[in-house]
Amino acid sequence: MPEIIADNISIINSNELEGATRLEAEYYQPAYLSLMKSLKLISTVKLSTIAFVTDGIHASIDYDDSSPIYCLSAQSIKDGLFDLSAKTMIAVSQHNNNLRTSIQCGDVIISSMGTIGFSAVAYKEILPANAVRQVLIVRVKELEKRDSDYPYFISTFLNSKYGMFQSIREATGNVQQHLFIDKVINFKIPQLPNIEYIGGIYKKAEIKFIESNNLYSQAEALLLEELGIKDVDLSHEPCYEVNSADTITANRIDAEYYQPKYERVIEVVSKRQQMHTIADVFDFKRGEFIDTKYYTENKTSRPYIRIKELSNNSTINSDEVVYIKDEYKNSKTATLKKGDLVIAIIGDTIGKTNLILEEFEGGFCSNNTAILRLKESYKNRFNLFFLEKLFHSIFIQLQIEKRKAQTGQPKIADKEIKEIEIPLVDYQKQCAIGDLICQSHSARRQAKELLEEAKRKVEEMIEKGGSNYGYI
Repeated sequence: MPEIIADNISIINSNELEGATRLEAEYYQPAYLSLMKSLKLISTVKLSTIAFVTDGIHASIDYDDSSPIYCLSAQSIKDGLFDLSAKTMIAVSQHNNNLRTSIQCGDVIISSMGTIGFSAVAYKEILPANAVRQVLIVRVKELEKRDSDYPYFISTFLNSKYGMFQSIREATGNVQQHLFIDKVINFKIPQLPNIEYIGGIYKKAEIKFIESNNLYSQAEALLLEELGIKDVDLSHEPCYEVNSADTITANRIDAEYYQPKYERVIEVVSKRQQMHTIADVFDFKRGEFIDTKYYTENKTSRPYIRIKELSNNSTINSDEVVYIKDEYKNSKTATLKKGDLVIAIIGDTIGKTNLILEEFEGGFCSNNTAILRLKESYKNRFNLFFLEKLFHSIFIQLQIEKRKAQTGQPKIADKEIKEIEIPLVDYQKQCAIGDLICQSHSARRQAKELLEEAKRKVEEMIEKGGSNYGYI
């Protein structure tokens, strides 16, 4: 997210108030006023002038894993890109009954709840798709422009600091922030030269992002084939029997724990691979809570990874990582090493796991995560990128699903994590899978770099009074 630093004190003249409905001091932060001043110096139009804006389905969603139709939510949008790893699908019948919210190529999708303001452009690879009420759908009015670079320019601007501050400023709500249509339609959109240049950069990023997803899918297919679980029956059985002796051994009496699908997967893999446990393969250590008073904007300080930054189809979301002041010292806090795996152990992100690369070495992770560090005796037996993909796979995720506590906030005990089984796959095949994951990460990084370049160019044009000053 673009860095918008809010000041603690705002002074505003009464004649500068934007109506009696906006009297809160936060709305008139000097940082916001400065950004708006820059927009007022160039030619702009209201978003409603150039596009229709609507929101997603208002009714409860009828989810259907067997459906081919994606259901986009606020969690689906990550600063210019779509994250559909959760594979949340909407029933075909509900999709057909809600064609108003059906997504089309070139639609700009904006997160309107939670991660306010992030946007991305819909492309054919994510279609068919529909959307929930947590997102807004922006559709350019002119068909010719809708099929051009224009939607990509709009999304780039909305993700830039000049677009993002409008989203943050206009969001309302105390516990949960919302961004409503009546505010978004009045967003100021700059009229800049060479939008094709901006759109071209964005499209290059889109190509790299699709390439990354394709490489990741290849790795996943190879892994499932090697484990032998590509066609395993994962259907949920409504009735089954369990021996009382098994409940005593496991010390679990919740029915979900004994779902037959969990044992079917373990049985298939154990017949093909030598099995170990996390306790065998890794040293295990919990992360630590660090108070927000130690947070800093200084990105040369040590990073602090929380569960919200973890992903099950990508690398750590570095845009959301916070940093810790050098004055923080706690001998009990485990520092991260390159090659560690960090796994979420509580909350909706439970089970999400990422490999620590060089940029996060020496940092920390939160108390809602655990650090898995490969033991010395296993370092030549496992490829690290393969392990990251393995933890993203249904083989590990189903074990986590089985072992997590079924409470209001999902969590998994340290003992349960340590008992998760790890297959020792042929090392050459591990490397083949790991290489695809490494290439996927590289393509995704390039996509993000291109998106950052596009945002930077838009911001520079605005700050130069709308001039393209040499961009071709």
